[in-house]
Amino acid sequence: MAEILDITDTVYPSLEGKTVLVSGGGSGIGSSIVAHYCAQKAKVAFVDINVEASEALVDSIAALGHPAPRFFQCDLRDIEKYQGIIKTIGEEMGNISVLINNAAHDERHDMPDVTPEYWDDRVAVNMKHVFFAIQAVAPQMVAAGAGSIINFGSISWMNGQADLPVYASSKASIHGLTRGTANYYGKHGIRCNTIVPGWIFTERQKELWYDEDGETALQANQFLDGHIEPWEIARMALFLGSDDSKMCTAQNFVVDGGWT
Repeated sequence: MAEILDITDTVYPSLEGKTVLVSGGGSGIGSSIVAHYCAQKAKVAFVDINVEASEALVDSIAALGHPAPRFFQCDLRDIEKYQGIIKTIGEEMGNISVLINNAAHDERHDMPDVTPEYWDDRVAVNMKHVFFAIQAVAPQMVAAGAGSIINFGSISWMNGQADLPVYASSKASIHGLTRGTANYYGKHGIRCNTIVPGWIFTERQKELWYDEDGETALQANQFLDGHIEPWEIARMALFLGSDDSKMCTAQNFVVDGGWT
């Protein structure tokens, strides 16, 4: 599990004992977020569609000596099942204090090929579940008198990336949802922010997209040298989930090495 390495030594005392839910937590950025929150002694639950990767993650975190997270298998297009899982987490682990809407899938596609069915499916994978997770978690946060919702955007739409228009549209809409959510629930002490990753070198990205041309594009566009690793996003997620960011809401936190 290369993506959960480099867990920070920084301690956020306010996270200990908090119930945290991460979507898409079985691999990539999500797995690093899960591991980082477990290292803070939070009570972590995560949902993912991939059982094998998720169970391996649970074992890897336990082997590091951290509290093991709870894994719930779920296709997030099944909103009824997902909201039922959220209810179960609240009942069995305590009210969710931090919701991290990380799950997404940046499948490439050409605009002329998009059908209404494909559009609906990609929106369901990349955006719809975010709204309904917030809807289901919000009453738990209201009951607790506070909470932090962390959504995930993308620099793809900011850069006008042309080979994933439905994904880019979904991610652009997240920013509007973040600001509206922050306004609607702010009176209850609930914060909502968006992390906007640049090109993060997950195993999937390296396998599918990274080549000589990709490195050339990286060097041409990113101000800082080096590759952005999943743990660098996880550390931003720790800050936004903790009380150290208690007056940060309705904002975009871009981690892209200067690309945008």
